[in-house]
Amino acid sequence: MFENLTDRLEGVFKKLRGHGRLSEENIEEAMREVRTALLEADVNFKVAKQFVASVTEKAVGKEVSQKLSPGQQVIKIVHEELVELLGGSTEQIRLDGKQPVIIMMAGLQGSGKTTTAGKLAKMLKDKGRTPYLVPADVYRPAAIEQLEVLGERLDIPVHPSTTEMKPTVICNQAIHEAKNHNYDTLIIDTAGRLHIDHNMMEELKEIQAAIEPSEVLFVADSMTGQDAVSVADRFNQDLEISGVVLTKMEGDARGGAALSIKNVTGKPIKFVGIGEALDALEVFHPDRVASRILGMGDMLTLIEKAESVVDKKQADKLSQKLKKSQFSLEDFLDQIQQIKKMGSLEQIMGMIPGINKMKQQMQNAPQPDEKELAKTEAIIRSMTLQERRDHRIINAGRRQRIANGSGTTVADVNRVMKSYTGMLKMMKKMKGKPGKVSGQKRRKIPKGLRK
Repeated sequence: MFENLTDRLEGVFKKLRGHGRLSEENIEEAMREVRTALLEADVNFKVAKQFVASVTEKAVGKEVSQKLSPGQQVIKIVHEELVELLGGSTEQIRLDGKQPVIIMMAGLQGSGKTTTAGKLAKMLKDKGRTPYLVPADVYRPAAIEQLEVLGERLDIPVHPSTTEMKPTVICNQAIHEAKNHNYDTLIIDTAGRLHIDHNMMEELKEIQAAIEPSEVLFVADSMTGQDAVSVADRFNQDLEISGVVLTKMEGDARGGAALSIKNVTGKPIKFVGIGEALDALEVFHPDRVASRILGMGDMLTLIEKAESVVDKKQADKLSQKLKKSQFSLEDFLDQIQQIKKMGSLEQIMGMIPGINKMKQQMQNAPQPDEKELAKTEAIIRSMTLQERRDHRIINAGRRQRIANGSGTTVADVNRVMKSYTGMLKMMKKMKGKPGKVSGQKRRKIPKGLRK
């Protein structure tokens, strides 16, 4: 999402690193470019102006550390200011206090509000909570049915609402039902409109007064940029929202909404939607996002994603197979599926520190392709169990059959086999004592250096 902004800022910092000593003129010139980059990223004009003024003041003041180079000093200050601009610290939803906890979802139609309610329910269920989904949108066709389908897929109970019922009645009945069945978290999907109108806001106020929710989360489509910010501000004035959920963050939006919304509304971004899958919802971490914007990667999120999809027993089993050189094509398929659970290849790559510099240095290098990953999976699935477990039996005739079965070519099958056998060779080289590669001669250590 922030790729264009990252590239622009990289260019600015590259110029700064070329100066042995930074003058006030150098800094002001760089900040003019930063301001332009922010405006091109659709950041609110006043927010961009305040950001640049704050960075300039600190960069030419006495707060600069003498341990860093001039370019590093400015990058450090920009990073700190970006963290503040994005919210300062991670804001968790409130799950303590009065039970059941009530979370009210609000927003315009098309922002992804209903799907986000399902995603949030799944996230809370995975953390040990017992959520209860409440469809309170009685106007949009199939809104109730959509939430029921999501509940069925997630194995999460959904309150039996009908379009003839009033939203406040639905919510009060749901609270009573939750207490009877010990559901500790209600997630209420309210009605939206294509634009803000008086009737919608009055209904939301009525629901809020009737149920006194612990959280009112405004769901905004990040693709709409500054429109999302202005709508969030209006909702906050009328409802006093507690936080924001930005959806479609995996798209090609410029990032202005994420960088402006806290400053304009005073309310933090609590979650971001990063895809259509029901597990594609993340807690928003301002420091990690700031690091991504500056091309520093986000290893913490990458590690958390890996830990969430990797089964401990399966990982131990795979480790033993690797030690015994028994890594089969079946294991290869399992690894592909685990990678897919972590998100798109582009998202995973974006979390690796320095990846933007590598892209610039390798402009002609092939980019990670989701289709190739899917093709590899289809090829392995077209093999028999015996072929997956012993690749050596896959002759020319079998390769043709596998290609026909997976809708690919023999050349595609050959590429997959070459990648797999190359991986096996690498594993054999890595096998042996820690720090020693197979085939290397052991260096003699002089007696005087031996312990």
